[in-house]
Amino acid sequence: MQGVPQQFPCEKDRARFRHLPELPGVELYHAHISSYAFEPHTHEAFGMGTIDYGAERFRYRGASHVAPVNSLVLMNPDELHTGESATQDGWRYQMIYIDPNMMETLSGERGWWFTDVVRDDPVTSRLLSQALSALWQTTDALAAENQLFNVIQLLRPHARVANTLTHEAAPRFEQVRDYLRANVGRNITLAELAALVSLSPYHFLRQFKRQYHVTPHQMLMAFRLYDAKQLLTRGMAAAEVAAAVGLTDQAHLTRTFAQRYGITPVRYQKQVLAARR
Repeated sequence: MQGVPQQFPCEKDRARFRHLPELPGVELYHAHISSYAFEPHTHEAFGMGTIDYGAERFRYRGASHVAPVNSLVLMNPDELHTGESATQDGWRYQMIYIDPNMMETLSGERGWWFTDVVRDDPVTSRLLSQALSALWQTTDALAAENQLFNVIQLLRPHARVANTLTHEAAPRFEQVRDYLRANVGRNITLAELAALVSLSPYHFLRQFKRQYHVTPHQMLMAFRLYDAKQLLTRGMAAAEVAAAVGLTDQAHLTRTFAQRYGITPVRYQKQVLAARR
């Protein structure tokens, strides 16, 4: 990323980046900066994030700003800015950078623009921090895309737009539900599902949630965990079950299974198999 050195002079300063293969034009950034002062630089993308600790001081559009903990930082593409700590212990923050064309595709709206570079909104800041952390950690394409739409929805009230892209009314979604059911073990993308009903991903997600009151990923996970129960009941090993239903590994199965059913898959299997004997 422009403006970030390959190695910081101070060992206390750290920055990490992540790209998601299924989301071109999106970059995630986590950093804790104590001593480093960023020289004036720009990004060819919208830069949106939250201060999780401390405070940042920076110049943007010729004015000085301070972003304290639990505030939003909202930067437009190609705007020159700096960055340095406003506190003795530095500041920890998370950012997401989205290419303008990708932003239009995701939001279904042209001409996004932020008028205020810093917004005091502790509630949205905390929700955004959670969403960015979840987006960083996910390895599931559909989960990542759904989480990205959560980010867009959180930030939309803070943006102005030129106009909304027009789309036809949504068709019925039974074929999408059936497609999810038939492809439980695959890593499905939001664009793949939206193409089934000839909608943009953004409008597909909104209308799918309006009809079913869950996201496509939530529905897919319900199908996966139902199938996991059936396979566990047949005596299949938990690690094999995880692979069969499209989960990352046994730990992923254990975590999601326990969240839904209140019991680990191994314990569930022991209980149902013991009842048969």
